[in-house]
Amino acid sequence: MGHNKSSRTRADHRKIRHARVRKKIWGTAGRPRLVVFRSLRNFEGQVVDDDAGRTLVGLSTLCADLSDFKAEGQNVGVERARAAGKLLADRAKALGVGSVVFDRGGYQYHGRVKAFAEGAREGGLKF
Repeated sequence: MGHNKSSRTRADHRKIRHARVRKKIWGTAGRPRLVVFRSLRNFEGQVVDDDAGRTLVGLSTLCADLSDFKAEGQNVGVERARAAGKLLADRAKALGVGSVVFDRGGYQYHGRVKAFAEGAREGGLKF
């Protein structure tokens, strides 16, 4: 039985969108790729050098430094994502990474993805 469009899940559609984004975006040692992953409960970010095929630094909202994070506003997920972006930017700068290319991972640039990117910019990453 062939695959019709309706047999694809939301995750499949995201993978297709991500592949489309990845055709254009490539991280180098000088300007690595900042890739995000969004689950229902958590948010992850990684700084990747695609030339060497390795992750330079990564973190999740599950990491120890963010486990005691308390949000002030209404939207906890968005605030945690922003804090994670700031923390990742600090760690990346400690490794000497100043500018990155942002890979939204097939997600819409909205909500937690946008907050993470803005947090990373506040932390001092250029993109």
